[in-house]
Parts: sequence; structure tokens; C-alpha cells
Amino acid sequence: MTQKKKGYLRILTPPDDLGSLMKALRRLQFDRIRGILTYIILIMLCLCGTWLLLQNRTYGRARTSDQYPSGTTDSSGYAQFADGIVRYNRDGVTFLDRKNEEIWMQPTQLQNPVIVVKEDAFAVADNGGNSILVFSKSGLTGEIETTLPVERIAISDQGIVSVILRNENTPEIITYDAAGNILAELQISAGSSGYPTAMELSDDGNTLAVSYLSVSGTGMKSRLVYYNFGKAGQEKPDNIVFSREYKDTVFGEIFFMGGDRSVAVADRGFQIIRGTEEPQKDQQVAMEQEIQSVFHSDQYIGFILLNDQKSGYELRLYNRIGEQMISRELPGKYSNAKIAGEEVILYDGDQCCIATATGIIKYQGQLAVDALEIFPAFGINRYYVISVDELRVVYLTK
Repeated sequence: MTQKKKGYLRILTPPDDLGSLMKALRRLQFDRIRGILTYIILIMLCLCGTWLLLQNRTYGRARTSDQYPSGTTDSSGYAQFADGIVRYNRDGVTFLDRKNEEIWMQPTQLQNPVIVVKEDAFAVADNGGNSILVFSKSGLTGEIETTLPVERIAISDQGIVSVILRNENTPEIITYDAAGNILAELQISAGSSGYPTAMELSDDGNTLAVSYLSVSGTGMKSRLVYYNFGKAGQEKPDNIVFSREYKDTVFGEIFFMGGDRSVAVADRGFQIIRGTEEPQKDQQVAMEQEIQSVFHSDQYIGFILLNDQKSGYELRLYNRIGEQMISRELPGKYSNAKIAGEEVILYDGDQCCIATATGIIKYQGQLAVDALEIFPAFGINRYYVISVDELRVVYLTK
């Protein structure tokens, strides 16, 4: 007996091209990923646009959001360090958190305390005295007693300290480790070498830059000398890896910008030196106006200049290769200036001016308190303001 075929039944066969099916699946996955990435990019663009708008607009008021009393009204100095604040005076050095609460305190007896701060270490010295104290974030790391009065100090991130010691016509420059052991000692004859007017240590502590001033007849000249205490300077006479003279020039300040260059500032210009092991003259910038003050970060060099032909002052900012970034007139004089990221913060008493690295004056006005130190707080347009008896958090608003 024959079996009748059923016409509604079909035999299914696998597709001939599995590759086309996989391509379709991959295309579907790619479209989904592209859609998600497009959505993320749009959100990031909106956030960046909002941030740029808030950063580059101008503000008319500084309001207080938080206040933290200090419990002291004595005359102290303050400096930003690590994630806290250093308070120093004749009787002690105190490290505070950002709510003005004490983390540690080191008693001292300093008649005229001065401070130098790097990223990982700072030192407090008795200017004209014989004591230097070296600190890290965790507290005191070493004490140095000098045989001659301290005139100027510099510190590296490792806590290495160089100091100019006052001694009539034969000053000394001595470099110590954090424990007070002598690493290098330079005997100077002011009559032949000149008198040291500025000094700075590189971040790694291997290179010491010194400016010497000498007078001959009615003229004067400065000499920039770089000493390297690492391998680069071991085979050099007196460890000198760079030496250059400049006629009719006085260098009043030297500082390093990161590990690859340094800047020597004169009365009407500055000199950029590239390198630390084999320093080379890189760029020389002249200024017509008289320099009132200089401040810097690893990225920017800032100047307050006296306007010779106009009333008031000028704020000028250069990048690390000597290119001018901004030039803005300032109607008032500010005795304190600093660079924080992409902003320049100027303050004097209760007056404050905040400018961006693009030249926009974000804020110019009063703070309601006499500021001893100002630096950015977490968030947009928020700042810590330290006064004699409290720490405030202020924010800028229209």
C-alpha cells in the first residue's frame, strides 16, 4: 500500500551562506554600540560646554558657603600644602585639614619664620637665625642647625635643603639632606665670584641654580651657575655644568618648572634655561615695564608689571617656552599672586581678582575678610579663603 505525500510539509535546509547571517548580527551590534557612543559623546559635549560656560563667564559676588573657625587670632603665616594647610608662627608649625582642624603640631622657637613649599616637602627656617625644620605630610622629618645666619633657603621634593649663609664677604652655600647631614658645601668669595642673590633646587635635588652679582667700577654683572651633584656633574670642575655672565643685569629670582627647564627673572625680563644635567640657554624675553612681582606653576609664568605710561598695573602670563599668553590691565595693586591650574588668583586684604589663562577676568571685588591665603576648593568656582581666625569656603555668583 502506497503512502500519500502530504503537500503542506516542507523539508527545511540550513542557509547556504552563514557568513551573511554573522555580518548582519555584527552590523546590528555595531549600530547599537554607535548609538550608545553617540549618546555618551552628546552628554560629554553638554557637560564640557556647561563647564566652559561656567569657567569663562564673569561673576559679581563671592558668597560664603561654609565657615570653619581656627580658634586662634595670633599673627601666623599660611601656605597650601598637599591636601591641607600649613600654619606657622614663632611658636610652632601646624598642619590643618580643609576643615581647619589640626592634624599635627610641631612646637618651635623661631624669631622670624619663613617657609618654602614643594609638592611633597616643605621647610620652615628662622630668617637671620640658625634653625631649619624640614617637614613632609606626616610631620617633622629633620632639623638642621647652621653655624651662620640663614639668609635664603630652597628645598626639593625629597626634603633636600640648600641654604645661603650670611658671612660678610665670604657667604657659604651648603646643601643638607632632611636629617641635617651635609651633602655639598660651596665656599664663595664675594670679591671674585660675586654675592649670591637667588638660588633654587631642582625637584629631584640634583641640580642647584645660583645667581651671583658682582660690581666692577660703575658697572655690574650677574652670573648664572648650575651645579649638578649627580653623575652629570661628577667629572666637572666644582660640579659646574652651566655658567654664563649677563652684563647690567640683576637676577632676583630663580625657579624650576618641572624637571626640564628653569627660569631666571631679572628686573626687566627673564631667561629660560633648558635641561638640568646639561643646561642650555633656551629663550630670553625682554620687558619694557618694571617687574613688580613674579609667580609661576609648572605650566605658566606670571608677572605683575608697572604701567609706565598708564595708571595702574598689568597682568602678563607666559607659557613654559616663553610665549606670551595674556596681557590685562589691573586697576589696583595686589600684593599676593599665585597660579592655580588654569587660573591666576590675585588678592590684597579683602580685595580679590581671579583671571583665567585665556585672559577673562572671572571675578574682581571684595571677599568680606582680609585673606591670608586663597586656593581652589572642590567644585566649580569655589575657593578656600584663610583669614586670621577662620577658614571660609566661598563660591562665585552673579
